[in-house]
Amino acid sequence: MSGPAATEAFQVEAVAFDRALADLRAVRDIVFVQEQGVPVELERDALDPLCRHVLARDLQGRPIGTGRLTPDRRIGRMAVLPHWRNRRVGEALLKALLVEARSLGWPEVSLHAQVPAMAFYARQGFLPYGERFVEAGLDHQSMRLALDAVNPVLRRDGGLAALLGVAEGARRQLLIYSRDLDPGLLDQPEALSALRRHGVGGGEVRVLLHDPDAPRRALAPLIALAQRLPSAFAFRAIEETVDRDYPSAYVVNDDSGWYFRPLGHRFDGETRLDDGARARQLRAHFVPVWERARPCTEYRALGI
Repeated sequence: MSGPAATEAFQVEAVAFDRALADLRAVRDIVFVQEQGVPVELERDALDPLCRHVLARDLQGRPIGTGRLTPDRRIGRMAVLPHWRNRRVGEALLKALLVEARSLGWPEVSLHAQVPAMAFYARQGFLPYGERFVEAGLDHQSMRLALDAVNPVLRRDGGLAALLGVAEGARRQLLIYSRDLDPGLLDQPEALSALRRHGVGGGEVRVLLHDPDAPRRALAPLIALAQRLPSAFAFRAIEETVDRDYPSAYVVNDDSGWYFRPLGHRFDGETRLDDGARARQLRAHFVPVWERARPCTEYRALGI
């Protein structure tokens, strides 16, 4: 098994099922059986001995989180004890599982996400597919991630997931090239929350628009958010003919993440969170267009 991934307060490592059985069940029984009401006979299945497992422990060695890879290349049994949530334990578990999947040479992994957890997986690059379904009495959505490859975006909820992943990976700057602030995408609560977190955390969002009037008439919520965080958001309108003829739209961060749509009025396209070369190419396209565009002074609060 691979070595531990240490943090300030916990560590994650791959473990053998037979040796770590008690620790795995200590977490999963609390989260799935007691907290979520999953029958114990469903939680403990015949796949467990065939899976690769990862375990998070606190610095005293006590188990605090679990996850597994099934033989059919699916991530499952992601669980974190309640008082350890929102402390990046789940993210560390997921990354450890992806390391295991890559070590096995898998081209893709999938998972069944509980619907409230979809945004968490989207921030790590997973995209939804198929219809929602009920599993163990809980609403789920299938999601998947192509490893070390471009991920196709086929529909709106996939576009939203791609946007969340790119925004999460931004270090300082997020660049958005849009026709009209993309109704159905940039006005969604999850997207607005992600952009707000980035802005409040000291990040910058630059938005290039083909049509700044349509979002203003529609009272686009992103404009209102930008007015509350004026130091974080900047909008410019594209006026040069050569720039207005560009048919595509994209979001790119200052690391290696991007979501590109060949036709800017559609949501389908491609995304990847670990492709620095393509991200640099999109940033190189954005910068000169930004410099030629005019500031959208009409978006400022109170017109000032």
